[in-house]
Amino acid sequence: MTAVGAVGNARALASLVKLSHSVFALPFALLSLLAATAGQPSLRLLASVVAAVVAARTAAMAYNRYADRGIDAANPRTANREIPRGIVSAGAALSLAGGAGVVFLLVCWSLSPLCGWLALPTLAWLLGYSHVKRFSSLCHLWLGVALGISPLAAWLAADGAFSARTLAPAVLGAGVATWVAGFDVLYACQDEAFDRAHGLFSLPARLGARGAMWCARVLHCCAVAGFVGFGLLVPLGPVFLSGVGVAALLLVWQHRLLRPDDLSRIQMAFFTANGTIALLLFAAGCVDLYW
Repeated sequence: MTAVGAVGNARALASLVKLSHSVFALPFALLSLLAATAGQPSLRLLASVVAAVVAARTAAMAYNRYADRGIDAANPRTANREIPRGIVSAGAALSLAGGAGVVFLLVCWSLSPLCGWLALPTLAWLLGYSHVKRFSSLCHLWLGVALGISPLAAWLAADGAFSARTLAPAVLGAGVATWVAGFDVLYACQDEAFDRAHGLFSLPARLGARGAMWCARVLHCCAVAGFVGFGLLVPLGPVFLSGVGVAALLLVWQHRLLRPDDLSRIQMAFFTANGTIALLLFAAGCVDLYW
């Protein structure tokens, strides 16, 4: 294989797993790690947490694309993805998922025995998400928990054991879980008709877009409460809590961008608003930790 071909394959695989979407989980894992270590993690610990989060997410996304390849091909919205188009083979996606999963397990074992033992059920949960939509409308919350694990895991990587301190990252994880579940519900409104016609379970397919959007609002209210709770438990300071206030306004803006009969601004609501929220809360937390 030529160098040009290798670069092209790497780009196709990066596109397959949407590396840019790491912005949803990685900032919260890093914020939790910094809070657990009073802003002074070792370079090895920092690199290990980043590697574990990226590897876990890569495994989950590659497996999701593999498991959903038939559904993606049938759905006009997703028919342009890499596997349906033939840019990436199903075998290559499955191999990437397996390789990234092994990396995740090895990194976790290198951190501590507790992280090592928890790594396998965590990976099973991440991969299991790809099948939940086939039998439960709770798939959105399953995905939320998959991302919400990251702050708790990063804190445990620092502490090496559960303790009273673990409550703070657990509350942050709950906030992340409900935040992700809420915006995943909104994103799934695009496929309401397709999911219903193909017997797939999602809140929009079950409740309709209007009912699903109300559920997303409730989830996002819970998310704000989780973010505030983390700030108070660590404790962080007024900058982080002010950041949570701005994040709440961004969530309101996100919901105002969308209506049951108009999802034309879904990309702005999904990536722009939520990516900004993750980076904003990380930056605000760093200000309080270091200043």
